[in-house]
Amino acid sequence: MPSSLTLISHHLCPYVQRAAIALHEKGMPFQRVYIDLANKPGWFLKISPLGKVPLLRIAQEEGEAILFESTVVCEYLEETQPGAKLHPADALTRARHRGWMEFGSSILSDLWVYETTQDGDTLEVKRNVLKAKFATVEAELGDGPYFAGVGFSLVDAVFAPVFRYFDVFDTIAEQGIFDGLPRVANWRKALAARPSVKAAVGDDYAARLMAFLEKHDAALLKTGKIAA
Repeated sequence: MPSSLTLISHHLCPYVQRAAIALHEKGMPFQRVYIDLANKPGWFLKISPLGKVPLLRIAQEEGEAILFESTVVCEYLEETQPGAKLHPADALTRARHRGWMEFGSSILSDLWVYETTQDGDTLEVKRNVLKAKFATVEAELGDGPYFAGVGFSLVDAVFAPVFRYFDVFDTIAEQGIFDGLPRVANWRKALAARPSVKAAVGDDYAARLMAFLEKHDAALLKTGKIAA
C-alpha cells in the first residue's frame, strides 16, 4: 500500500532535510518527489503558496491536504504521528526549543551568503558571524550527545543539516568555525552518525553541493586555507 505522505523536496534544501529527519525519527513511511527550484513545474506552483520546499502532501479520503513551511510540517508530524516524541513535554522547555529552532534558521540564512558570495571580504565577515553564533550555542549545550541531552529533538533536526554543510566545506579548506567549541563539535559528530540524519539526503549530496558552489563561482572555493 503506498504511503499517504509525500515530501516534495530539493536535493540540497536544508529545510527539506529537517522534515525528512522528523519523518524518519517518527518511523513514518513516505515518498519523495524532487523538483528543480530553478525550473519549478506548474503543478508545484499551484500547490506551494510561497513557491518553496518542503511541501508535505497528505492523502485523505476526501482528497489531499498540503502543508508548507518546514517548521509547520515538523510540528504537524509531532502532534499527529506515533513514534518518539521530538518536543519536550514541559511547555516552557518546548517554547525554548522553538526559539533555538529559529536560531538555527538564522544560521542557515548566514550560510546562504557564506556559500554563495563571490567576495572574499564578505566571506570573512560571515565566517566571523557564524563563529559567534556557534559560540552562543556552545554556551547552551550540556553534556549531550544531543541538544537537550540523551533525547533527540526537533532542535537536533534543525541543526543537523547546518552541520552537514561543513562536512563538504571542510574538504575545501579548514573553516576554523568550530575551533574552541568542544560541545558543538561533539554534537556535530553525534548528529552525523544518526541514521535519520544520514537518510535525509542522497548519496550524491556532496557532489551536488560542490557543483552548486562552482555554479555560483563561490569565494569559498578560492580562498585556500581560510583559517590558516
